Amino acid sequence: MRYASIDIGTNTLRLLIAELDGDNLRPVLYKRKITRLGGGYEEGAGICREAAERTFAALAEFRRNIDEAGVSTVLAFATSVVRRAVNREWFTEEVRKKTGIEITVIQGGEEARLSLLGVLSVIDERQGKKLVIDVGGGSTEFIVTVGSQMSGGWSMEMGVVHLTEKYLLSDPPSSSELKAMEDEIKGVLAELRGRMLGDGIDPLDFSGKRGASFVGTAGTITTLAAIDQDLEVYDRSRINNYTLSKERIAEIYGRLCSMTLGERQTVLSLEKGREDLIVPGSAITLLAMDMFGFSEAKVSDAGLLEGIIIDRVKPGAALKY
Repeated sequence: MRYASIDIGTNTLRLLIAELDGDNLRPVLYKRKITRLGGGYEEGAGICREAAERTFAALAEFRRNIDEAGVSTVLAFATSVVRRAVNREWFTEEVRKKTGIEITVIQGGEEARLSLLGVLSVIDERQGKKLVIDVGGGSTEFIVTVGSQMSGGWSMEMGVVHLTEKYLLSDPPSSSELKAMEDEIKGVLAELRGRMLGDGIDPLDFSGKRGASFVGTAGTITTLAAIDQDLEVYDRSRINNYTLSKERIAEIYGRLCSMTLGERQTVLSLEKGREDLIVPGSAITLLAMDMFGFSEAKVSDAGLLEGIIIDRVKPGAALKY
């Protein structure tokens, strides 16, 4: 049987078609489209029409790919911007009418759980304590684990699309814009620590000072890993389990902040449409590492997209991807 999972994010739409081969999830097709669904989002109006139309077109293309591949089960999940939008029912109904794809809108806790399943399918070392971060367009998920068991997960309303549109108005961004952005990130991270303590989890137990490891998934961290290796062509096999030092992330962040959007477009492995978003994404990663005392990050190319299928085909199983 072939399964298709679709991750409808605030910035990126992703499609994975895969089949189960014993205890291995074998990819058949992987595609991604940056549609910036959260672009122009307003709390009172929700998802803007132009962003929705870009997304409808991309999902129609995904539908054709799914039909051509002979997929038996389609699992489409929407995250941050859709779950917050006042017009989310209109959006999901339009997708159903235009593509036949039924969307499930998931809450932050479920997003964190499924993302962890995907991460664990590719990370070499599953033992010990980990802080897993999934930087998204509309929110950032933080997950703490002991071995393969999730101890807690928190979805914070801190996404790269919001931060870009709110703060990075100059090209390149000014020092005052960057400071204001970083101050908001620090505030959200302080709120995260408070939420962890409120749930009975000591943040220090999942810090570098206590021997935990830091794992990143999603577009920001994988892009940083690709930039660090000067990859001309993105190669998932060179991204999974790659180790990034905090020092290198800080160097890349500083270099990107000093560039114009046009100059960033010339950077190898920087996906078109991510030229502005990589700045706040790098800041979130770097400041999270600072707050939790980590000197390096392990990178996972797998996350929510893979976790959706793993959860469906073998709930609770430790599949390898």
